[in-house]
Amino acid sequence: MEMNIEEIVKQVLEEMQGTGIAAEPKAAGSIPKTSKAAMLTALEHYEIKEFPIPELGDDDILVKVEGCGVCGTDAHEFKRDPFGLIPLVLGHEGTGEIVKMGKNVKKDSAGKSLAIGDKVVTCMIFKDNPDITMFDLNKQNVGGADVYGLLPDDDIHLNGWFADYLVVRGGSTIFNVSDLDLDSRILIEPCAVLIHAVERAKTTGILRFNSRVVVQGCGPIGLICIAILKTMGVHNIVAVDGEQKRLDFAKELGASATVNFKDYKGIEALTDGVENAFGGYLADFAFQCTGSPVAHSNIYKFIRNGGGLCELGFFINGGDATINPHFDICSKEITTVGSWVYTLRDYATTFDFLKSAKSIGLPIGKLITHKFPLNQINEAHITNLKMEGLKIAIVNE
Repeated sequence: MEMNIEEIVKQVLEEMQGTGIAAEPKAAGSIPKTSKAAMLTALEHYEIKEFPIPELGDDDILVKVEGCGVCGTDAHEFKRDPFGLIPLVLGHEGTGEIVKMGKNVKKDSAGKSLAIGDKVVTCMIFKDNPDITMFDLNKQNVGGADVYGLLPDDDIHLNGWFADYLVVRGGSTIFNVSDLDLDSRILIEPCAVLIHAVERAKTTGILRFNSRVVVQGCGPIGLICIAILKTMGVHNIVAVDGEQKRLDFAKELGASATVNFKDYKGIEALTDGVENAFGGYLADFAFQCTGSPVAHSNIYKFIRNGGGLCELGFFINGGDATINPHFDICSKEITTVGSWVYTLRDYATTFDFLKSAKSIGLPIGKLITHKFPLNQINEAHITNLKMEGLKIAIVNE
């Protein structure tokens, strides 16, 4: 008994002096020696593998994964491996609980304290680009940084959120989001994409409270866009899509009217449909969220002279779009901005958006239509590819 007391005192003193790894509270349970991870080993094929949980460095964090959304990027990698990363552990829309921390870890990337038991999300890894910081005012997005879930395999293997545990390495960005529920935390990453897009749109000076806004594409990206516009006070929003269930949900998230493009033959008739939905006016501003080159070509027709456009649908090369520079851009004097990924500031802003959306009764959580356990990750991706739901998520028990 005397020896045990000495060991306990020694451990406490080490932690107080910052010379040891913080101990895990008993309530959290013991940390296993290994972790399961879903590794994409071939096209359209995950294998559940087991890897040892390594010793943490002084700047590292061990997170027990609670859930992770399936992104369109994951679907592309699952289907085609466009980045040439196979084999790898995917998953970058994840969240979980800190169960162990290195001695140097004190605060998150926004200066908020971190402790064992806190719920967290990661953003990016900026080891080679110190100029991108939380308070970078140059609007530099983080597209050139690394992200957990798209890292080449290494000797740790626990590099993505499709696993039981994730090793967050020193040099990463991480945020304490303990005040958000699990579904909200799973949606943080895709919501940050739209926060960035709306911030880009605002730089045109055209997007205002009373703007008539068309959102083309009502997958998760377009639907989140509508919700963000609604929380900003934009009320005149027309959603365009070909699936009636998605259009119905767009109204729940803030769209004032919807247009099903399957009800119209040709772009002229579709443009008339959009114009009628706005009461005889074209849109002041448009968000193109589909990733379809044809949809990009069409969107200019929905915008009034002097209006604006934010294109954010192309996260990978989706092919060329055909436009007429005179009629679509010059004679209409369209102001266009592109949007891709987000900044760290946008990521932090997302937390407040999710709280605001909930406070005004927007059912953001309903975006997650399917939840699968880790061992059914292949089925989850197939469901995603079939477009049988909206946001598909892997949720650990």
